[in-house]
Amino acid sequence: MAVTDRPMRCCVLWFPEWPVTAWARAGGGSADDPVAVVEANRVVSCSAAAHAEGVRRGQRRREAQACCPTLRVVPADADRDHRLFAPVLDRLEQVSPGIQVIRPGLVALRIRGPARYYGGEQPAAAALLAAMATTGLAGVQAGIADGVFTAEQAAYDPALRGTVPGSGPSGSAEPEPIRIVPPGTSADFLAALPVNRLGDAELAGLLPRLGVRRLGEFAALDAQMVRDRFGDRGARLHALAGGRDSRAVQPRIPPVDLTRTVEFSPPLELVDQVAFAVRATAEEFVAGLSGHHLVCTELRVGLTAEEGEHVDRVWGHPAAFDPAAVVDRVRWQLQAAAGGQLGSRLVRVRLEPVTVDDSAHHTPGLFGTGPDERVHHALSRVQAMLGADGVVTATIGGGRRLAERQVFVPWGDRVELPLPPDRPWPGHLPAPLPATVFEELPGVLVLAADSSGVGVDGRGAVSAPPAVLVEGGRRRPIIAWAGPWSLDEHSWDPVRRHRAHRFQVIDDTQTAWLLLCDDDGGWWAEGRYD
Repeated sequence: MAVTDRPMRCCVLWFPEWPVTAWARAGGGSADDPVAVVEANRVVSCSAAAHAEGVRRGQRRREAQACCPTLRVVPADADRDHRLFAPVLDRLEQVSPGIQVIRPGLVALRIRGPARYYGGEQPAAAALLAAMATTGLAGVQAGIADGVFTAEQAAYDPALRGTVPGSGPSGSAEPEPIRIVPPGTSADFLAALPVNRLGDAELAGLLPRLGVRRLGEFAALDAQMVRDRFGDRGARLHALAGGRDSRAVQPRIPPVDLTRTVEFSPPLELVDQVAFAVRATAEEFVAGLSGHHLVCTELRVGLTAEEGEHVDRVWGHPAAFDPAAVVDRVRWQLQAAAGGQLGSRLVRVRLEPVTVDDSAHHTPGLFGTGPDERVHHALSRVQAMLGADGVVTATIGGGRRLAERQVFVPWGDRVELPLPPDRPWPGHLPAPLPATVFEELPGVLVLAADSSGVGVDGRGAVSAPPAVLVEGGRRRPIIAWAGPWSLDEHSWDPVRRHRAHRFQVIDDTQTAWLLLCDDDGGWWAEGRYD
């Protein structure tokens, strides 16, 4: 291979068992305990303590638990891995820009520039590892070689396990956790590695059956024969096995920081003071989004008090936040938290866009947006005067009782139903539903023709036909009725079990009622068909 064709010198940093580290840094527990992250019933990452007990990546969950009975099984969470790796990337880019994220826990960068700045490849990698040590990440391994693939294999070198960053060639007994493959020797370094290092499950299973178990043996095969047998994919892997990695490092584009923070010194106590002080920051927040042709549809407001109290809440908007709407959310959140979650004066407000959208989707048309725009404007003005919960919209959730199925959501907030409506919910009332649902069920009486009480026995049989409904002190003759329909909740729990029976009745004014009779003989009005 000519010198000009040699792959670019690269450095790869490997954060061993990053899914376990991310889980621990998210507050899930200690990474020193036996922990395994599982996806599709297979172990994808395990802690050192679990590894010492025989747990390995690729094992089934039951096999891992058999090896380590005290193993804590954690579900994989890709969002958590990416979210907690972002601060690590920010710290790395303070040392050297141009970081490529291969996956959370594995990054690559061109080493030529940092090597010139720090005086060599070894000092440059040592500076990166020292930066990681300041973030509390121990055990990070670095590999430097021609091309990303060879550098990645160098970072995986098990001989680097247990070495300490910062001890290096300064006279310490322990070496740096850095493996440097000299230029032009990638093929020799890779030759002894097993073929499964190529990351291709099909080839990893086929090549050993053909007697090819090492990358050097695979690289020694004729390139044209490999292409004929395995196609372009096989030809690319054949080149990697021979140290001919043509891939270039593709640095990530750091995301634009759209978050805005305002500090108060001295701390503020009055809501109106905070609202006035945060207005300029709100205008800057919206202007920053507009500069990137974005609008914010979901906003996270963070409030921090001088005693360390912190309150976060995500606010939604039916259209997009303008400065006035941002100030309103800060005011409402502060009013709700004052005296409870926040017991001291406010020192910081943080505005963070959670969900953004292209501003072109929110540009008014030539003739406006018709009634929707007027409704939104009117409701937003009323909400600004009454508060966040002053204007609500109703939606139907899951459950058996009407009161729990009726969910009110503040105008603009995301609908989050406490109970999913798509479950069976045996005993729930089918459509049509009553127009009026009583939040506090009023007590009523249901009498038979002889003025005796009407009840339901354990088999669901009615003691006598309902003849009179006594509601609000008024006697209403019943001209038609249907039921009962039994409602049995938490039948598996003796403490929480509740059994009742529904009836539909029509009085002499043609008003239909939905009534509830419990096992104790009490009657309640659950709703009215207006």
